[in-house]
Order: sequence, then C-alpha cells, then structure tokens
Amino acid sequence: MQALGWLIFLVALVVSVMLHETGHFVAAKRFGMKATQYFFGFGPTLWSTRRGETEYGVKALPAGGFVKIIGMTSLEEVDPEDEPRAFRRAPAWQRLIVLAAGSFMHFLFAAVLIFVVALGIGVENVASSNTTQLGTVAPCVPTSEQALLNGNSSTAGEAESPAAKAGLQVGDRVTSFGGVAVSTWTQLQNAILKAKPGTPVTLTVLRGGRSLTLHTSLVEVKGHGSYFGIAPATTTTFQRQGPLDAVKSVGTGFSGVVTGSVQAIGGLPAAVPSLFTQDRACSAAGNVGSVVGAAQATGNEVAAPGGWQAKVSWVLLLIASLNIFWGVFNLLPLLPMDGGHVAVVIWERIRAWFARLRGRPDPGLFDYRKLIPVSFGIFAVVVAFSLLLIAADIINPVNFG
Repeated sequence: MQALGWLIFLVALVVSVMLHETGHFVAAKRFGMKATQYFFGFGPTLWSTRRGETEYGVKALPAGGFVKIIGMTSLEEVDPEDEPRAFRRAPAWQRLIVLAAGSFMHFLFAAVLIFVVALGIGVENVASSNTTQLGTVAPCVPTSEQALLNGNSSTAGEAESPAAKAGLQVGDRVTSFGGVAVSTWTQLQNAILKAKPGTPVTLTVLRGGRSLTLHTSLVEVKGHGSYFGIAPATTTTFQRQGPLDAVKSVGTGFSGVVTGSVQAIGGLPAAVPSLFTQDRACSAAGNVGSVVGAAQATGNEVAAPGGWQAKVSWVLLLIASLNIFWGVFNLLPLLPMDGGHVAVVIWERIRAWFARLRGRPDPGLFDYRKLIPVSFGIFAVVVAFSLLLIAADIINPVNFG
C-alpha cells in the first residue's frame, strides 16, 4: 500500500508538470507562436515523435518538463522566416498570458481537485471522543497560548513536549495521571491542569494490552497554564457540499495554502541549520520538505488504517496544495522562473512608456545578457535548496502526514 501511495504521488507529479507545460503550449499556439518541442524530462531523448512543426517526447531525467517556443529572449537566434512567429515579437499582453499560463494550470488543477473533494467526498468533520485514548502526541511546546489555539506549526527554538519526552504514542490509553485514575478525557484534562509545571509526574498507559508506567514533567505555556502535549482520539465524518459551498471551499483552500506557501518560502533560510538535527520536527525545518517528503507522506497515508474517504480526501488535497504552492513559487519575479520573465516584459513596457513621454523611440527588447549572472545564481540556489531538502527527507524524514 505504501508503494501504491508513492505511485499515486508520482503520477500526480507528472500530470502537474505536464499541465504546466500544456498551459504554455496551448497559449503560445493560440497566439500563433511557433513551439518546436514539448517534452517531459531533460537530458538525452528516450522517445519522440513529430506532429506538424512540434516534436513531442520523453527525456531521460524525469526532473520536470519544457516547451520550446522560439525567440523567448533577445539572445536566441531565429531563422528570418520564423521571426514573425517568435515569442519576442508578440504583443506584451500575449507574452504575459503565455508566461502565466503554466501557473494558471496549476491553480485550475488545484481548484478542480478541491471542488471534487468538497462535492463528491465532503468536508471533514472531526469530533473528539471522551475517552483517554490518544489521537495526537505533539512533538513540541508551543511558544504561546495563541500559537496553541491556532495550531501553529513548530518554529525554531521550541522544546520537546512533555508527552514526547515521556514516550507516549498515538493509540495509548491513559489510565492514571499523577496517581489519579482517569477514564474520561475530561478527567485527564483536569488532572493535567492541576499539575504544577516542572513537577515530576507519573502516568500509566495501556499499549497493546500491556500496562506501562511513564515519567515526565509538565511545562507552562504563557497564558494557558500546564501543558502536556496530547489530544484525544477522534471520530471523522464527511459531509458533502452543494456546488455553491464547494466553490467556497475552493476559495478557503486557496487562501490558506497561498498564505502558508508565502510563509514556507520566507522560512527556508531559517530552516537550513536544523534540517539534519534530531529536533527537526521542533524547528522551522519541520515545516518544509521536498517532493520526496511529500511522496513519503502520501505512502504513509495510503498505508495507514482508515476509511477510503479520509485517504482519498487527504491525497487529493495534498496534490492540490502542492499545485498551488508550485503556481505561486513559479510566479516569483526571479529568473529563470516564469515570474522573472513576466517582470522583464512588464519592465519593457514601463521603459517604453517613459520613452514615449520623453518623445523617444521604444528601446525595444531587454538585453538578457545583463541578467545571465543573476539568473544562473538564482537557478543554482534553487537547485541547491531542492537537493538539500531531498537529502534531509531521505536521511532525517519528518512525518508530514
């Protein structure tokens, strides 16, 4: 089942990549631009076929895909007879649409997936049980009551939670806490709140039919009081949404993922020092991962016990979230991403407008030679970050599920 999860994720990854390239390809064709290649992967060609003026195929390195549109920059040499169909000769608004079409396809794919989940499977409703069985064991101590209430992810400098230190596991059933027998979650919660932070506490749990005695000491979360780091087991139901509510779910999903994407991108530099440390889950590095980490999480989710609705919903929403992230990331105004080319086109139009105001001729296309060092440097940083995250997810994985 875990292998099936990996396969599902890899297929979704290929579909996402090729949808991105299809967006560029279809938009370019629509505006009469000449697209000579449409490939999945990079490197040596494994297979290809030609249809009209375009070669379609698969290359050896499955690290993305590309569409070759002639005359993308001022540096590219184009046959004189093809120059009128070059990308650089198209009006600015057409070039902007072609450049943004890749991210648009990511967003469209994500919107369809979220809509299908809300309409066909339903919105997940989670209800806590009143038993002492654990459904969650928090890895870290939140920095404030607000962070605790908001369920914020771990950040740099957070300590390991008392529950994690005690060795508690999801599925354990707590039978006593601090010498007081407990049989409901309310009783356990009251016992936790009465315990003084820093005071040693003994608790007993049932795990696999065996009774275990564990030891720890609680900590204090400012404004909240004693903190242990557990949550009860839950029951999950799914309520199907009508078309209008499903559309609202798309809007809510996009808002949350875009905000999280911006935070994740901004937190990448702070995450690097903790990627290979034991406390990765309790640091900023616990919030970021590579496609390998996402594939691992998908495999774990598919292999985990539970109903098909929870599994399908989780996997589809993960794929949707990743597509939104990729769409946002690709629109950053940095070369060689599409957003960098968008920025260049916009700058050309601003420069032309200023020239017009001064009664001067249009300066024409921007000289990309000036941006080659910057573009190469950004590309190297992106590749280095990607390889670093992949290595961390292999050597020091975090359960993102």
